[in-house]
Amino acid sequence: MIKKAYNWASSWTGTVIIVLVIIFFIAQAFVIPSGSMKNSLLIGDMLFVKKFSYGIPVPRIPWLEVPILPDFNGNGHLIEGDKPQRGDIVVFRYPHNDKVHYVKRCVATGGDLVLIQNKNLLLHPSEGNDYVRKNYSKDQIIEVEDKLWVINPYQRKHPGIHHDPSVVNNGLAPAKLFNMLPVQVPKGEYFMMGDNRDHSNDSRFWGTVKYKYIVGKPWFIYFSWDKNKKIRWDRVFRKVESIEKDLIGKKIEINHEKGIY
Repeated sequence: MIKKAYNWASSWTGTVIIVLVIIFFIAQAFVIPSGSMKNSLLIGDMLFVKKFSYGIPVPRIPWLEVPILPDFNGNGHLIEGDKPQRGDIVVFRYPHNDKVHYVKRCVATGGDLVLIQNKNLLLHPSEGNDYVRKNYSKDQIIEVEDKLWVINPYQRKHPGIHHDPSVVNNGLAPAKLFNMLPVQVPKGEYFMMGDNRDHSNDSRFWGTVKYKYIVGKPWFIYFSWDKNKKIRWDRVFRKVESIEKDLIGKKIEINHEKGIY
């Protein structure tokens, strides 16, 4: 029986089926195309995405992005699973073109209030004021109209999050980089932002992400090279969490390409 299974797996048919099963249900390879998540993720990072992190998405044919099964549950997943948590880096389908994948950090979940003030992200979690007092230090908290807001709740734990000091509010850059009125995230949806805050095309501009668009979570970087095709050996076979730890206490690169990407 083992020999038959081995012979089948070694055949072209068996190999194709095994590869498709892995891509559909376990892991899929992605390449980071833009700098919206640097320095947590860099252009040229090639990573595997763990597709079972938040349930099992409806499988699609690679590259064509054509579903091979109906969306039986109406939520984009064959099997519903855990949901993205605040602070997670998440791979998802762009809500306005679900054939395109984005990777951003989840900064707010259903029921949360978020706003931007002078480039600062302010969060009022759905759990309320007592939750804020219990989980955040006083120097991170401000009170506005009986609500406690956390100022930049993720930057201490995730040092890749940063701003570009050359982007200033002179009327040329998009206004929502600097200030955004409070937004309440709908139930079952997620507010996504890039770590490269002043150059990220994210929920500030096109809205929240429904669970049906969630694909998975970055697993590990299997290869990485820069624009000159120089291999970044220090990133190969590394998890994003370990790379983030390396950034603690280091000066963040501030050379950015212009624009939102």
